Amino acid sequence: MNEYPVEDWVKKAEADYLSALDLAKRRKNPVPDVICNQCQQCAEKYLKAFLVRHRVAFPRVHDLLQLEGLAQTVDSDMRLLHNELKLLNWYSVAIRYPGTTATVEEAKEAIKAMKVVREFVRAKLGLKTR
Repeated sequence: MNEYPVEDWVKKAEADYLSALDLAKRRKNPVPDVICNQCQQCAEKYLKAFLVRHRVAFPRVHDLLQLEGLAQTVDSDMRLLHNELKLLNWYSVAIRYPGTTATVEEAKEAIKAMKVVREFVRAKLGLKTR
């Protein structure tokens, strides 16, 4: 997993970002579970891109808080994303299966959190944020 270059992680993260934004535009038949998962996936892949850039090994995991801890070993500013990562962490796996659902309002909050994480990590990677 760590063998992929930063650019590959960023490309996948951007696909998740654009997917979440496109799905959030739906007014008829909204899909908040899918939006929340895409937001989590975007954040996860950006954190992994950051770790790859800094040559920090990471396990095959979806836990954003675990990835945050690894990222903080390189840059303590990553703690500034804690609230957003904590919110998004819930949407990694459980949301994809019966028994857990998100509301449209939760999807809106996930979009906001994803945007914060994306902008912050892109800046840390030296990438344009817009």
